[in-house]
Amino acid sequence: MKCRLLALLLFSFSLAAYAQEVQPADENRDLVQFSGITITADSLNPVPFAKIYDVTSHRGTSSDVLGYFSFVAHKKDTVLFTALGYKPAYFFIPDTITKNRYSLIQLMSADTLTLAAAIIFPWPTLEDFKRAFIETKIPDDDIELARKNLQAADIRMRAEDYPMDANMNYRNYMDNQTSKLYYFGQQQPFNFLNPFAWAQLIKAWKEGKFKQKSERLK
Repeated sequence: MKCRLLALLLFSFSLAAYAQEVQPADENRDLVQFSGITITADSLNPVPFAKIYDVTSHRGTSSDVLGYFSFVAHKKDTVLFTALGYKPAYFFIPDTITKNRYSLIQLMSADTLTLAAAIIFPWPTLEDFKRAFIETKIPDDDIELARKNLQAADIRMRAEDYPMDANMNYRNYMDNQTSKLYYFGQQQPFNFLNPFAWAQLIKAWKEGKFKQKSERLK
């Protein structure tokens, strides 16, 4: 009886060892080098950086910039293809493959997503908006621009009554030099129609500056 029990135990261990030796061989026979490319369904352009996930073995990879991918899978595995802007696609690796390699051209259909409208304001809070609204500088209209220009001309005319300091002399000299360089090799414009020049002439005539010069010459 003991001999039979011992023989039965030895036979069971041998079957278990044989099963362990055979099982890896069967798994190796089911391995497949799964390769392919991911392209668009409408224009057949590559879909780069698509995610290829083996749902059965929980492994996967990503396609390169040209849409190419390759990884080791098993027969009967379900593979999920996902990419931003495209609908998910599934592929079932058939068990009728006779070789250890399988190639696939996976077509990806575009997925249009409609997002809700988002309004972005440059102010983080309502108080900031109120402050910006109050402190906003309104640009000048044509009348205000003309008034400022006339004021600038009047200031220039009044400046002749006061002696020029060093800064004003320097600016006047540099302006003259710049004007000479700008019109170098060509005739400078004639100021006969310059209203500011006429205004200065009339002002000098009213103030009697020409009369004073003539008396000095006498």
